Amino acid sequence: MGKLIYATIESLDGYVAGKDGDFDWAEPDREVHSFVNELERPIGTYLYGRRMYEVMVFWETAGTIPGQPHYVTEFAELWKGAEKIVYSRTLAVVSSVRTRIEPEFDPEGVRRLKATEDRSLTVAGPHLAGHALRAGLVDELQVFVAPVIVGGGTKSLPDDVELGLELQDERRFASGFVYLNYRVRS
Repeated sequence: MGKLIYATIESLDGYVAGKDGDFDWAEPDREVHSFVNELERPIGTYLYGRRMYEVMVFWETAGTIPGQPHYVTEFAELWKGAEKIVYSRTLAVVSSVRTRIEPEFDPEGVRRLKATEDRSLTVAGPHLAGHALRAGLVDELQVFVAPVIVGGGTKSLPDDVELGLELQDERRFASGFVYLNYRVRS
């Protein structure tokens, strides 16, 4: 049985993007990126909303850009090797392999997917993750806190969800990033 992980990079004040939609402050350095690659190895399926998919589809060709560091090309290969489900009513075509579009987020469909998968799944993007959190589907949160306060923007977590969490792991990075891994208590 696969578990569903909400993986996110957020500012110290809890935003995934600033007031103007910017998130350049969230770019991981070599140390953080290499750590993320290790977390991504067991992922078999990514669940995205349209906007997050449009950000992440960069990885479809990132490995072909000359001069990319190994950790970037490695992540690109991991990303391309996984299945991707994009929940969107407006996206008509995808521009990556192993990708399908679903018109609506279906909690029961995700439950069935978790029950039949041998590998873990991730949900990315705060809006889609909010749906998964409200439906009780998320088993784990992997949160990277960036050393920045942005003062507003798109929140990482919804206001209307209460969950008990158990800290499973933590790590500090030289860049000031902090990784927190929580298991959702039943």
